[in-house]
Amino acid sequence: MWLYALLLIGSFAVPFALSFDKKLRFRDKWRFVLPAIVAVAAVFILFDILYTHLGIWGFNERYHTGLSMAGLPFEEYMFFIVIPYASLFIHYAFYIYYPKVHPGPATSRYITIALLLLSALVIAFNSEKAYTFYAFGALIVALLLSFADRTGEISRFYFSWLIILIPFVIVNGVLTGSLIDQEVVWYNPNEITGIRVFTIPIEDFAYGFSLILLNILTINILNHGKPLYKS
Repeated sequence: MWLYALLLIGSFAVPFALSFDKKLRFRDKWRFVLPAIVAVAAVFILFDILYTHLGIWGFNERYHTGLSMAGLPFEEYMFFIVIPYASLFIHYAFYIYYPKVHPGPATSRYITIALLLLSALVIAFNSEKAYTFYAFGALIVALLLSFADRTGEISRFYFSWLIILIPFVIVNGVLTGSLIDQEVVWYNPNEITGIRVFTIPIEDFAYGFSLILLNILTINILNHGKPLYKS
């Protein structure tokens, strides 16, 4: 069963089709979006290969095509292209269609500081758990880098992330065992906190948030410090 591939195809199909929407014109932004996705993916894939090799997580052969490289199934490489693309599409569509819906710079700063403190506490109490340390460490890095971004776009991302969470929970839920017999992706129980939302380890939420935020920040850098869309 090629379940992993089917999930990725489903995640990509609608955002790609709507990329040609006349108001959003997301296709016109590909010159910034695609290089950013590839650059961020390269870093995450390196850690993915390492952590798979160390047995911190792994992949159920029952649910992927069998094509692999450096210990990762082909679908895992595509995950870092497809999921950021779909998430970025949602973020920027929200940006265009609901430009005034965001918490504002002051509130956003408080949220960022609160997330930094929370992440630091999680790491402090779980420093021996590799995935916990990695996921919340990546979140800390992404949040700290956001302070250097002058577009203030993280305030919009805090709202668009709430929308992104809907497909995120569906896709990650299936990947981690919801509605199927076995997990598509398994985690070493000694390397995570054990706290889950449905079947999704809490670390996945920090991991996903940092993955998409780093893409947004990279896009802004490639666009010479300007947001991809004007307010």
